[in-house]
Amino acid sequence: MATIFSRIVAGEIPSYKIAEDERYYAFLDINPLAEGHTLVIPKVEEDYIFDLDDDTLAGLVLFAKKVAHKIKEQTCCKKVAMIVLGLEVAHAHIHLIPMNSENDVDFKAEKLLLTPEEFEEIAQALRVE
Repeated sequence: MATIFSRIVAGEIPSYKIAEDERYYAFLDINPLAEGHTLVIPKVEEDYIFDLDDDTLAGLVLFAKKVAHKIKEQTCCKKVAMIVLGLEVAHAHIHLIPMNSENDVDFKAEKLLLTPEEFEEIAQALRVE
């Protein structure tokens, strides 16, 4: 059975897309820690990020780098955190989170509640062409 992330890539489940190419997909996290919190995934289904072949893993990080630059530019944060947790969805993924302090990446913190319009506005601002 396809993962929820594969179903997002296939268009079966809507997402707020930030960037896409033939191998990777980036979209806003629907339970964000900060405005611009983005998930970056390979289109290939692999549960554990370090089980990806070297070329796919390297490409994922380089794709995430482009997205992170756009996030930093648009959110005016000090840095963009890159975090790999990976237990909640069995599909390798990277969290990119705008941060001004390490407290900004506390996954126990209350998540932002954004309207669909706010998500779309953020996605438009962060879109990587």
